[in-house]
Amino acid sequence: MFTNTLALILAPVFSASTLAQTPTQAPTSLVTSTAFLSINPYNTNNGTDIYKQYGCTSTFGSWPAISSWVSFDVLFGLNIPHMFASCSQFNVPANTPDEIGAIWDGITAASDLTGVDARFILAVVMQESGGCVRAPTSNYGVRNPGLMQCHDGQATCNSDVTGVVQTPCPAATIAQMISEGVAGTAIGDGLAQLLNSATGPAYGLQGAMAFYGAARLYNSGSIDASGCFEKGIATHCYASDIANRLTGWVSAAHSCTFDDKE
Repeated sequence: MFTNTLALILAPVFSASTLAQTPTQAPTSLVTSTAFLSINPYNTNNGTDIYKQYGCTSTFGSWPAISSWVSFDVLFGLNIPHMFASCSQFNVPANTPDEIGAIWDGITAASDLTGVDARFILAVVMQESGGCVRAPTSNYGVRNPGLMQCHDGQATCNSDVTGVVQTPCPAATIAQMISEGVAGTAIGDGLAQLLNSATGPAYGLQGAMAFYGAARLYNSGSIDASGCFEKGIATHCYASDIANRLTGWVSAAHSCTFDDKE
C-alpha cells in the first residue's frame, strides 16, 4: 500500500465513507461502449519516477509491458500532490480533497462499466489536464472540455460558453467528464472505442502496444503509416508520456525530444 507520507496526503481525501461509496446510478454514456481489451489494474508494482523516451528511435528498447505498470491505487496516490497543484497553471481555484475523491470514483466507475483499465484512464487524465477539475476548454476546431479534454463533450466546470468557473465542481460533473473521455461523446470516440480500433484490423496492436496506440489515437485521431507513434501530425511525445505515467513518472524531468524537432 501507500508509504507513510502518501497515507498522510491521502487521509483527507479517502475517508472510510468515500472509499465505501459506489455510484447508485452510472452516467448513461458509460454503457454505450465497452473495450474488448480489458486488463486487471491491480499489479503490485510501485514504479519509478523517471522519464524514458519511447518510440521507433528510442534508445531504451521496447515499450514497457503491462506487467511493469504501477497498480492503480499507488499510481493515483503518486499523482495526488500534482492534482492539488495543477489548477494553478490555469489560474483557477485548486482541487479540493472531495473533488480528488470524485476523480477516483469517476475513474473506477468508468473502468468498471467499459472495461478500460483504470490506470490508462488516470494516465490520460493527468496528461490532458493534470487532474484539474476546472481545466479550461481547448478548441482547435473541435471543443475539448474537462478533465480528459474529450471530443466535444458537455461536462465542464470551466465553461467556454458562459465563462463561469464552478467551485466546487459537482461530483456528477466530474464523473461525466471522465465518462465522456472513456466511453465517448455523441460525435467523438473515447478510450474504449479507440482501444478497439487499435486492436482491430486497421492497426492490429496487442497488449501494452494497443494502449499506447489508443493514446496516440486519442491525441491525434490516427497513427502514422510508419506505425511510429512519434511521427505524423500529433503531439509526438504523447504516447511516450502515457507509457511513462503508467510506470510511475510524476515529477522527474520530461526528457522527450520528439516535439523539439518540429
